[in-house]
Amino acid sequence: MAGLLPVDEALARILADAGKLEPETVPLSAAGGRVLAAELHAKRQQPPFAASAMDGYAVRAVDVASVPTTLKLIGQSAAGHAFSGVVNAGEAVRIFTGAPVPEGADSVVIQENTILENGRVSIIETIAAGRNIRKAGLDFNEGDLLLEAGRVLDPAALALAASADYPTVHVIRQPRIAILATGDELVSPGEAYRSDQIIASNSFGLAEIVREAGGVPIDLGIAEDRLEALSNALDQATAGKVDILVTLGGASVGDHDLVQPALAARGMELDFWKIALRPGKPLMFGRLDGMKILGLPGNPVSSLICAHIFLTPLIHALTGLSHQPNLRVAVLGSDMATNDQRQDYVRARVTKSPDGTLTATPFAIQDSSMLKFLADANGLIIREPHAPAAKAGSTCSVLMLR
Repeated sequence: MAGLLPVDEALARILADAGKLEPETVPLSAAGGRVLAAELHAKRQQPPFAASAMDGYAVRAVDVASVPTTLKLIGQSAAGHAFSGVVNAGEAVRIFTGAPVPEGADSVVIQENTILENGRVSIIETIAAGRNIRKAGLDFNEGDLLLEAGRVLDPAALALAASADYPTVHVIRQPRIAILATGDELVSPGEAYRSDQIIASNSFGLAEIVREAGGVPIDLGIAEDRLEALSNALDQATAGKVDILVTLGGASVGDHDLVQPALAARGMELDFWKIALRPGKPLMFGRLDGMKILGLPGNPVSSLICAHIFLTPLIHALTGLSHQPNLRVAVLGSDMATNDQRQDYVRARVTKSPDGTLTATPFAIQDSSMLKFLADANGLIIREPHAPAAKAGSTCSVLMLR
């Protein structure tokens, strides 16, 4: 298998010109998980006024320097319903958490340290000035830098943007990923099929990988093994202004493998189409009119594993995310034989012992057409090319899937 491209080099070529896409403006309600395209500065201060941190009574600290003492109750301040008067000597205002502190008051006595009777409130514990009050601008002030460009809008970041009065935000555009299954043997779930046909499954798994990575999947359906059908599908991809076209199957050099010829006829610049990987040797990558082409193997397991290794990092690069594969160190749960010249990604069940040690046990059968073992696996043991035989208990590297 001379001339097969190593996995790391293949990934480097795929990511070589994968710069961030252009920004767009979206409603904050639709921005979850997106990447900020520009710094976000506060449009206002928060809180906008001095607010009570507790339920109790707004007072002047000088009036409660000696206790017990009794003050005249002159009104109340609640969230959204501020007291409009002024607290003078010997007076107090009933106040609730989050309510504006009235003018003249400089402290809040918690209600547990008071006794209310006949329109007067007795204070039974002294309090320092400023106690139980959140100052205006305690969280942030107008103009403060709140979020850096490149920040993923997680729940806390979304809430912060909202509190700073942003109904919309500038984010990196999500890449559009067209998925095209190919082959006369394929039919969609629920359709009638002949005895020589199978259900197309890869597209569903790939679409979810795209969504999880931050892209927008576009299903182009199934193209028959005819150049005309493939050409029509390419027309759809071009019209849809997709950023990445993912093809499934048909990228090898057999008589019925027409994806490469169809793309070549359109002027695709082929970068590579065979890599030193198991499963997934017949993987193709090229470029066509600004669109990246990723041709994945037709075998379901191969296509999904290749998507985790190559497609997810590419989507992250286009969206401005830092790609950090979930690699863990584990011990083998069973012996493994010597590996050949291809980097191997072995489906395994990873368990955690009470002391925190991870154990990765490979499934006995690794056929690339068997989806059940991939669904049962939560990790892939990575074996380098020409890795020697390994005994149970020896360390290994695992790419966690979930």
